[in-house]
Amino acid sequence: MGVYDLVIVGAGPAGLTAAIYAGRQGMKAIILEMMIGSGSGYMVPAMENYPGFEKISGKNLLEIIKKQAEEHVIIKNMEEVKDITVLNNKNLEIITSKGEYRSRAVIISTGSRHRRLKVPGEIEFIGRGVCYCATCDGPLYKGKDVMMIGGGNAAVQEALYLESMGCKVTIVHRRDELRAEKYLQEKLKEKNIPIIWDSVVEEIKGDAAVDEVVLYNRKEDVHVVVETSGVFIAIGEEPLNEVAKSAGVELDGKGYIKVDKFQRTSIPGLYAAGDITGGIKQWVVACSEGAVAALFAHKDNMD
Repeated sequence: MGVYDLVIVGAGPAGLTAAIYAGRQGMKAIILEMMIGSGSGYMVPAMENYPGFEKISGKNLLEIIKKQAEEHVIIKNMEEVKDITVLNNKNLEIITSKGEYRSRAVIISTGSRHRRLKVPGEIEFIGRGVCYCATCDGPLYKGKDVMMIGGGNAAVQEALYLESMGCKVTIVHRRDELRAEKYLQEKLKEKNIPIIWDSVVEEIKGDAAVDEVVLYNRKEDVHVVVETSGVFIAIGEEPLNEVAKSAGVELDGKGYIKVDKFQRTSIPGLYAAGDITGGIKQWVVACSEGAVAALFAHKDNMD
């Protein structure tokens, strides 16, 4: 059994930043990450709003932060946290897929995952035309017609990335205006990327791979079949809250962890940071929450 001052669950921007701050305060800390890398952050094709970098991919930025974090803490990949329990002595017991740990404090920074359309054909064609990561799969569709489903920042960023890879991309959005930031919408216009408005996907069809998509125009009340080789989906996210539920922390109506301004949850010794707390989902916010969580994990449990 490993004994630590702090266990951090998740190696995204929040978790890695928390590790840097914990290490600098002299805490014996460890990061447990269920994936081989640092979660969904690896899939961000490009950012132009992270301080210090005019443009950088999520993967490259995470590698830079990870290298800094590794100077302070141990990082274990492919180790999923299954349960967190408060013991009588107020220490926390963490059960994982590979072992057990004891810690004075835990920071949950498990983030969120891509929301699915939940339409016929979506699950069947994952990896055969249905994609959730433009960075991962975009190069496979160079020169081909693809759809990007969504209207927020992520959808527009990935559509621009697909266009830069040589894909013939069309955005499909259920409303008559995008939610993405203005500068991203201006880039869409510069690239002449077409948008199908007021439409939702009703079915994804094909034989060996995706061949076409059935769209329903809600405004005109008509169904349209559109030929396409790929469907990229970016319609928002949902919290990865299984660990939070196992610990019994209080969640909001959407399943995100409730925290105070010091990132404390409803359970003493247990903190949360990053996208798992809801709110503004930006890397700089996740990093700041990770820093705050680590500082108060130290203040509350080590002083």
